[in-house]
Amino acid sequence: MTRTAHWWRLAVAWMVAAVAVAVVAPAAPVRAADAASAPPPFTYGFGLTEARPAVGSATNFHLTVTTPQVAGEQHIKIILPGGYYDDPDRRYPVLYFLHGSPDDPVGQNYPALTMSDDMITVIPDGGARGWYTNWLNQKTAAGAQNWENFHLQQVIPFIDANLRTVAAKKARAVAGVSMGGFGAFHYAQIRPDLFSHTASLSGDIDFSVRHMGLRMAVVASLIDGEGALCALASGTCDPNNSPYKPAVDSDAAFGSPYPVFNADWRWNQVDPSQNMAKLAAAGIGVSIYTGDGGGAVNSLEFWVAGAAKNVKEAMDALGMSYYYVNYGDGAGWGTRCDGHHNGGCWEETLRDLIPRLEREFSAA
Repeated sequence: MTRTAHWWRLAVAWMVAAVAVAVVAPAAPVRAADAASAPPPFTYGFGLTEARPAVGSATNFHLTVTTPQVAGEQHIKIILPGGYYDDPDRRYPVLYFLHGSPDDPVGQNYPALTMSDDMITVIPDGGARGWYTNWLNQKTAAGAQNWENFHLQQVIPFIDANLRTVAAKKARAVAGVSMGGFGAFHYAQIRPDLFSHTASLSGDIDFSVRHMGLRMAVVASLIDGEGALCALASGTCDPNNSPYKPAVDSDAAFGSPYPVFNADWRWNQVDPSQNMAKLAAAGIGVSIYTGDGGGAVNSLEFWVAGAAKNVKEAMDALGMSYYYVNYGDGAGWGTRCDGHHNGGCWEETLRDLIPRLEREFSAA
């Protein structure tokens, strides 16, 4: 087996595993008072149009919007502090939380996200495989895929215009799981004026040639590697229900992923591990959390742990301050975590991250 074939088979296996764990986030409890009241009204603008009425309670709900920047309907989940309506003069910092692949904001039901009384949480749609970037090719079967524009130029000002936020860098953080971990670092690196802290939870934060496996995972999501695997799998899964349809070219998002004659220069340009100096220069706080997948090479967490280690080494070389946790097999990291790439570990991680962000926001 060639090395490329090995990476390809491993990446496709990761796609199947990602679908399997996408819905394991524990459900958040619903407060009786919340369930009895409706979401607040919103005034649409900034290129966003309401597609469907808001769904949920007064403090935990999602909007459905359309935008010329991204094809199809998109969800924006919003979690307000329990006391948001008690003091009409109080303003709040905001955590932008980016989901993984192939997930959706509505499925981000981590109890930890509902426990803050001191900040608003916004979870914008990143698509099943949007990769938090403006795709290089906007003419694929997937349609418009300008995720950076949608989030940074539309969602953020829309939220600031409609909710009582502190509309300043010092009062914004961006964090994400898996694909969203890449998005969190990428957004902080290209728009350091917007965020004061960025956090990766088991994030795909090394796109360099040292981690071709992570590149191939991106490629597998683009070309619908899972659907191809299902089609050959004698009924173990349904290729027609792959979340990565329609298949697009492997070059669609970041150009050629193959490191031949510098053809992959765009991947290196957006690689978080090669852009940590931008965070240092902007004084942005950095948090990295990872498990180790039990040391199993067929576990995605094993590979993102290697990516996290590479980023840590880059930060050490720059003399950066940061917060870094490798919780290994999950022992000692709460009761829900087994060290693998799943919602149980991310719930425990959020229980560590959110109080830290609250303290930073309070001190700003």
